Amino acid sequence: MSILEDIKHSFKQPNNTLKQLILINVIVFVVLIVTRTILILTGGSGVYNMLMRFIALNSDPFIFITRPWTLITYFFTHEGFLHIIFNMLNLYWFGQLIREYLGERKLLSLYLLGGIAGGALYMLSYNLIPYFADRAAFSFMIGASASVLAIVVAAASLLPNYTFNLILIGPIRIKYIAAVLVLLSISGAVGDNAGGNIAHLGGALIGWIFIKQLQRGNDMGRPILAITDFFASLFKSRPKLKVTHRTSNPFSNGRSTTTATQPVGKPSQKEIDLILDKISSSGYESLSKEEKQKLFQASQKE
Repeated sequence: MSILEDIKHSFKQPNNTLKQLILINVIVFVVLIVTRTILILTGGSGVYNMLMRFIALNSDPFIFITRPWTLITYFFTHEGFLHIIFNMLNLYWFGQLIREYLGERKLLSLYLLGGIAGGALYMLSYNLIPYFADRAAFSFMIGASASVLAIVVAAASLLPNYTFNLILIGPIRIKYIAAVLVLLSISGAVGDNAGGNIAHLGGALIGWIFIKQLQRGNDMGRPILAITDFFASLFKSRPKLKVTHRTSNPFSNGRSTTTATQPVGKPSQKEIDLILDKISSSGYESLSKEEKQKLFQASQKE
């Protein structure tokens, strides 16, 4: 199977959101690297800079009005190898937790909401805070860090005592990993990458709020998922209608037989909240088989 066929297969698979998000980021990165190399070698670096202006998020609101799509495209775009590697590793590690405990759709909504919140806070800060006034005209931003940090903080808020084994460090609870990343972003908010670190904080904030609201029974991701579902439906082919003729069963003696199946009941939001609280306090392994099944059913709800 070729690389292109592998990619197509990944996007056709259901319940594969995490891999698809990583693939989109990697594909965009590879395309930009190849494009930049070709254009620079052929003397077209100006064309590449023009291309970046149409996918990067600019802090100038008047420029943003003419390119509103950049509030989405910026958090699928990377230029540096270390930048994308660090983001994709964190997305994979922490995204696995969100996917396992909350489901694919919660992972997608967290990624999108984190990126949007990070971009919005970046633009507001560069236009309302005097410290950034001189930089606003020349500032633009790319990178999935805000989206990724939203997922990191969400996972740490949901499962604060979950442990990762880090190389050279050993086992460490993810709440401390999230705290360190947030502190690094706070300290960098007045550095060379001030805009990026401000966006990180916007993503972190939305990740924390998302989990707290979810535990109260409010899903912040519903509106944005409704939008993504609408656009996804535009690209789905409608199934062809088939007409079938039913023949009578020669062994039924003229009597029709039917079978009825009852849908498996979905757990209530209150039950899920109690299970999530138990995970936060005692860990996933403390759940009974029935509780794990309810959590799985809830993840398949949407």
